[in-house]
Amino acid sequence: MITLRPAHERGHAQHGWLDSWHSFSFADYRDPRHVHWGPLRVINEDRVQGGQGFGTHSHSDMEIISYVLDGSLAHKDSMGNAASIVPGEVQRMSAGTGVTHSEYNHEADRSTHFLQIWIIPDTMGSAPGYEQKHYTEAEKRGRLRLVASPDGSDGSVRMQQDARMYAGLFDGDENAALDIAPGRLAYVHVARGTATVNGQSLSAGDALLYADEPRVDIARGNGAEILVFDLPRLQ
Repeated sequence: MITLRPAHERGHAQHGWLDSWHSFSFADYRDPRHVHWGPLRVINEDRVQGGQGFGTHSHSDMEIISYVLDGSLAHKDSMGNAASIVPGEVQRMSAGTGVTHSEYNHEADRSTHFLQIWIIPDTMGSAPGYEQKHYTEAEKRGRLRLVASPDGSDGSVRMQQDARMYAGLFDGDENAALDIAPGRLAYVHVARGTATVNGQSLSAGDALLYADEPRVDIARGNGAEILVFDLPRLQ
């Protein structure tokens, strides 16, 4: 079964400095049909105005991935990490037993557009951790590049869950496919542009949820940037 999750049906919050769309229940947005998909708990599409950001706040027992589409996002945390995340980079923060951090857009005249992704870990109470890596456009062009995994394979960031996240860029005749093992789930999120995925025409913000399906097929992209998640079923 493949279920369409249209962009316009997501939760929406407008805070002036922050424009946020929620693919799953988050903050004041509650939808019992969309709480999580396997361990994929949050995909928030956030636009942070220049000179604004998220003040210091805490997390625990969550794998948090930041994926910047435009602009830059300054990160600072209680583990001593201070970095700027820009397009092409994937940041993974394991909150574990507890961590505080802040995220800020220091560019006064430019907004930052990024995806905030939360994945439920398979082990609670682990030590917090941090990792950040860059992936070139060439690595993602016309293919699904593994960017997060449980074992750090193929140069991906390592997360504490039997899940994998892929990123790809698609235009024209470029296409890619990903096999889904029996018993597993998949989730496709179109970050920008348009593409045809398993025969369905999708635009930015649209998503597909896969259960008992053998394969993800991506084709006919137009400025498309797509994330694909290979996920276990939660017990």
